[in-house]
Parts: sequence; structure tokens; C-alpha cells
Amino acid sequence: MTRAPYAADPAANPRREFARRDVGEQRGPRSPFQRDRDRIVHSMSFRRLKSKTQVFIAPDGDHYRTRLTHSLEVAQIGRVIARALRLDEDLTEALCLAHDLGHPPFGHAGEDALSEALAAHGGFDHNAQALRTVMRIECPYPEHDGLNLTWDLLEGLAKHNGPVAAPGWALAELDAAFPLDLLTWPSLEAQVAAVADDIAYDNHDIDDGLRAGFLCLDDLLTLDFLADQWRSVEKRFPHAPRERLLREMIRDQIGLMVNDVIAHTAQSARDCGSVAEVRAAGRQLAGFSPAMAVQERRLKAFMYERLYYHPEQIAAAERARGVVTQLYEAFAGDAALMPADWQARLPQENPARARAIADFIAGMSDRFAMQAVGRINGTQPEGLINV
Repeated sequence: MTRAPYAADPAANPRREFARRDVGEQRGPRSPFQRDRDRIVHSMSFRRLKSKTQVFIAPDGDHYRTRLTHSLEVAQIGRVIARALRLDEDLTEALCLAHDLGHPPFGHAGEDALSEALAAHGGFDHNAQALRTVMRIECPYPEHDGLNLTWDLLEGLAKHNGPVAAPGWALAELDAAFPLDLLTWPSLEAQVAAVADDIAYDNHDIDDGLRAGFLCLDDLLTLDFLADQWRSVEKRFPHAPRERLLREMIRDQIGLMVNDVIAHTAQSARDCGSVAEVRAAGRQLAGFSPAMAVQERRLKAFMYERLYYHPEQIAAAERARGVVTQLYEAFAGDAALMPADWQARLPQENPARARAIADFIAGMSDRFAMQAVGRINGTQPEGLINV
């Protein structure tokens, strides 16, 4: 496939923060962006996503999405869009796979608890924590901290939602060490990764919400664009079981969104002759058309009202938030409760000490966090498995 002129180019010798001994072909013939992807996939932080909340906290059923399965689904959608637009698929996939590495246990409930705990020490942000994870916390190499990913990958993680005019402490520290040009838009690969994330959770959370009984089809069909998809599916498969029709509707909706993004982005980026021009465009180029953006916002509003802010979800989130708060207070009060390797490198003074404790908690899976607070309190927290 011929690369588009506005695509990121791995042959341009992308920079890394740390110069390393060249292992060359000894570890396989891969482009710099393929190496980024593989370093993410082989990281411990990526493996822990299998037990981190996507929508439902510590789900008891095998078929509910976790941060890991969500990230894989985002990567699949991202690659489809990148291929159609002739972008670098490997960079797009790597960004999709890494975008949630900074999420603490229990999703946004855990993030809220850490934000409150670190209020006097700069706060906590999962996007910045993803950068902190891949640049400082994951340390598999003998010569330096971090995974030593390319500038293009790190820039895309930092800015996948757009320019960052006022970075928090974590992103500011990393940007000072390895400047990421925070005031410009990122590559199209990063922009595609962001919209692929929206497409995945907009639609797959419907699937999980229906399975859990928190959503019902009649309510979903009050959204006219979903009602159109449902009528089309019923017409094509009049005798199919309802469960299969629901999954077909979700697939159709994903396809509709993907095709819309491809068409709109191709039009928006048509005059860009390089990735530098994408960054200098001063606006988002990859995304939904205006008409689809309106529908997507309506779907999000519906999902917040009916699923994310469902009373059972809110109750479980409050209990989860309490677990993270208890963990932070326990470790801040007695560092001996932390593993020996974390104790050995724990700074003596705040804010560095508080931030290191948050790093430890943020890396936990849901189940590890529940087990940890159980060891501290002598009893396991109740009421967190809500499906």
C-alpha cells in the first residue's frame, strides 16, 4: 500500500528519549512503530488491563468487556480506519493499545479517589498517567527507565484528545524531559486512535449494558438513528433470534460510524502534504462528520443517563472509590504495607512521596486492589461485583 503524504513515516528515523545499543535484526525485522506496539503488548501494565474496569466493576461474567478487551477492539477499529486512509497502521494500533494504560482500578471511580487524595500534590489524571507509565514506571531495560517509545507514539498519547495548553504536573515533567510539542494537534494516527476509542465504547457498551439488563431495546430505539439500524436488521433477517439481531445492529452501527470517519477525514486532510502540515493545521482533521457528531453526542448522553449513571453503577462506584481511598490512606500512613521494592524507592518528602504511592495504586487491577484492602482491613470489601 502506498503511504499517504500526511501519514507518519517510520522510515524518517523517529526519535526516542534514550539512545540504545542497536540490536538490529537480532530481534526481528520491525519498523520503529512496530517495536513500539510490541513493547506495549509485552508490558506488565498492558497485561493488567485484563482485570481493570471498563464499564462494570470487577464483573463476574466472562463476557463483559475489561480495559484489555476494549483496547483490543479499539485497535481493530483503528487499523481499519488507518488502512483506508493510508496511514501508518502500526503507529495507530500502538496508540490504541496504549491509550488506557494510565487508568487506575475501578475506572473513573478510582481516578476520582486518586484525584482527591492528591489534591494537595498536583492531582491525578489518567491520560498523563499513561505517559508516566510508559516513560517512567515500566522498566524492563537495563539501560534506562521506561519503554523508550518513539516521539510520535508519546506525542500521540499526550495529545490524542487535542493540544494541551495547561498540562498537569505529570505531563509537564515528562514534556520538560522530552518535549512533545503540546500546543499543536497530533498526527492523524493519534486522531484516528481517539475516534476509534469513541466508536468502540459507544457501541460495545450498549452490548454490555443490554447483557447486564441495565439497558433495554425499547429505550435504545427512542434514538432515531438506532431505530433505523434496527428496522434494517429486522427486514434483512426476519426470522433470526433477537439476540443475534441486537449484535447485528451494533455491528451495523460501528460500520456506519467507521465509514463516516473515513469519508470525513479523507476530505478534511486532502490538502495536507505531510504530517507536519497535519500538526500545523490548527484543528482536528480526523473524526466524525458534523451530522454523525450530533448523533454520537446524543448516544453518549443517552448512555450516561441510562448506563453510566444508573443507580446501581453509582452505588458500586462509591464503594470502589472508598477502596482506593482506604488504600491511599493506609500506604501514606504506613509504607511498610507496600511491597519491599516499592518501599525501597519511595521518596521521603511530598509531593514525590504521595505521587509514588498513587503510581503503585494506579497500577493495580480491580481484584488486586480488593485483595489489598482486604489484607489491610482483615475483610474483603462487599458489593463491588455488580453484574
